[in-house]
Amino acid sequence: MIETELGVARPSVYFEEQFKSLPKLENKTVAITGTTSGTGYVAAETFGRLGARVILLNRPSARADKTLHVLQSIGLPGSFYQVDCDLQSFESVRSSLPKIEALCEQGLDVLCNNAGVMALEDTATVDGFDIQMQTNHLSHFLLTKLVFPFLEKAESLRGEARIVNHSSMARLMVKRLESKYMEKRGGDLGGNGSLMLLFPGGRWIRYGQSKLANAAFTSCLHEKLKIRKSNIKAVVAHPGVADTDLQRTTVKDVGGRSWLNRSFLDMVFRVYIKMGQSKEDGALGIIKSMADPVVRSGEFIGPGMTMAAMKGPALSYPLEGYYDNVETRELLWTKSCEAIEDDFVI
Repeated sequence: MIETELGVARPSVYFEEQFKSLPKLENKTVAITGTTSGTGYVAAETFGRLGARVILLNRPSARADKTLHVLQSIGLPGSFYQVDCDLQSFESVRSSLPKIEALCEQGLDVLCNNAGVMALEDTATVDGFDIQMQTNHLSHFLLTKLVFPFLEKAESLRGEARIVNHSSMARLMVKRLESKYMEKRGGDLGGNGSLMLLFPGGRWIRYGQSKLANAAFTSCLHEKLKIRKSNIKAVVAHPGVADTDLQRTTVKDVGGRSWLNRSFLDMVFRVYIKMGQSKEDGALGIIKSMADPVVRSGEFIGPGMTMAAMKGPALSYPLEGYYDNVETRELLWTKSCEAIEDDFVI
């Protein structure tokens, strides 16, 4: 086991067994956002092990460069390609398209909208939106629209393609999707309250809204693709509680300058992670969604569907009714199109 900033990393329990059930993917191209650490890195390495062409979509950084170097150096049968894509900027997402297109001459088999930030301050992106909502959902909505023709090409050539979104147990912290969180109101959406349980503070409400948006986006895609009788699958997953850098970043950011706050939050996450699972087991939700032949469109993959679902094998569940409904789908699609200032027609 590996020592981490939050203690000893959790050992993997389910990963290798479920990995053995996955098919080889030598002729497939997949794109994954947020691969410099955590579940995104595990997914990228896994698809390299399966022989796929893997496009790593990360914001430009030394970490992104190091990730590419490591993945290219460990002798996996797959291949890896880095494309700069900063999800906190719509311009950066749009600028990534020519490089993605050049790597998808035979189509894009899987887009995995994995990247996410958690419990950040109430600040706006350069586009004016909440930093969590734009990073976790709105830029992924734009990216999906931009690469959709490549998914259609893979579908026509190889019979199917997939869009995989990454949600969280935090979607259960909010009761319904609210339009204001998808509007240009970044910096004016509840402040920086950091209380996590019982009565969540502003940081966690915004995070919960963004994770609920991930699930609602999947519901939207599934319904639209079903009407079109498409073989592009829309699937959503969640990792339970996984031992990743997301928790460590949150300790530093939410704890702020106060040693007491950081120490308390560090203690909370140490206990929380002990009840959870390894990043490898946490990645199984998106990995199964991306590659398992039996996964169907409109499924939710994870270790369970309640706040107690912190660990376990990745299993399939139906989408939940509180976002899988006409009203929420119309709200999500309308506000997302308004945000990117473009229509997304399927």
